[in-house]
Amino acid sequence: MTTTGLPDSLIATLPGDHYTDPEIFRLEQEHIFESMWFCAARSSELAKPGAFRTVDVGRESVLLTRSRDGSVKAFFNVCRHRGAKLCTQESGEVKRAFQCPYHAWTYDLNGKLVAAPNLTKMPDIGRTEYGLASVAVREWLGYVWVCLAENPPSFEESVIADVVARLGDVESIERYDVESLEVGRRIVYDVRANWKLIIENFMECYHCATIHPELTEVLPEFADGYAAQFYVGHGAEFGADVQGFTVDGSEGLDRIPGVTEEQDRRYYAVTVRPQVFINLVPDHVIFHRMFPVAVDRTIVECDWLYLKGVVESGRDVSRSVELFDRVNRQDFDACERCQPAMSSRLYAKGGVLVPSEHHIGEFHDWVQDRLGTRANLAER
Repeated sequence: MTTTGLPDSLIATLPGDHYTDPEIFRLEQEHIFESMWFCAARSSELAKPGAFRTVDVGRESVLLTRSRDGSVKAFFNVCRHRGAKLCTQESGEVKRAFQCPYHAWTYDLNGKLVAAPNLTKMPDIGRTEYGLASVAVREWLGYVWVCLAENPPSFEESVIADVVARLGDVESIERYDVESLEVGRRIVYDVRANWKLIIENFMECYHCATIHPELTEVLPEFADGYAAQFYVGHGAEFGADVQGFTVDGSEGLDRIPGVTEEQDRRYYAVTVRPQVFINLVPDHVIFHRMFPVAVDRTIVECDWLYLKGVVESGRDVSRSVELFDRVNRQDFDACERCQPAMSSRLYAKGGVLVPSEHHIGEFHDWVQDRLGTRANLAER
């Protein structure tokens, strides 16, 4: 028996209140989503100067746009005058500037204050000082990542480090040339479950034989209960009779040129904390981004990315989309099945993880360390 009183085969999960308590969710917003690099949008959504998208990051609304020099800019979506929300649309395009609909304070694509009623009579107002408040921004893998922290953590030592910890090196993901792929399909899921339940589900495959019949047909080793993420650098191999990563195992689409022979006919899964899942197969990449909006609700944006020629030619991608769309719906249904029980008195001290799930314990430790709750839990 361990010091927790559990058999050696089992380790404890987080307590139930970590999935139901609004105060814990507030701490997660402050210390995780508003303090770490957050994957906000696909770069192609900001295809030209003036294109914009607004994204909720933690409790803040962030405005993303592309400036005249081609770089992506990110700002708090708040007018510096009286705090009105500058852009209420989720996406769109402006010609030269953003104008607040309340008092017409106007900002250029670099965030500088360029116009306002009677501004010329107020020469002491600094156009930059009273411009939009910037947010740290980075483009990688064809996505826009932002960080709201005043002193953002190293992108290399956080985001890229998570990929390296899973795959063994960064070159393994670079071979998929994700930034040059195009979105062939996007599906947005509204999941009535805490964001951590979704991450825990994605990280393990103990459930695969139970709820993923299509996936285990394509990836037979998943039926044994060990997820690819359990092993550093491991990719789950396609079944002998499987031609492609499709719902019926039929042939896939054009293989991504940089994929090596060792990576061919294999599936790799990567969790990038706090809210990204990356799934790599020879002919496409499936990219999940989670947007936690409440303690018991999470929006998940899922992109299926293919070679540009595949998308432009209008080739049928439905069989590959359907495979992981079914996996997503099966997973999210399971998470929604768990969420109500998180408030049960029976789950007050949490549940348990079996050996093939023990790596999820590291995720739980990480959450507790970010929130500063680890010592408190040890006393329970």
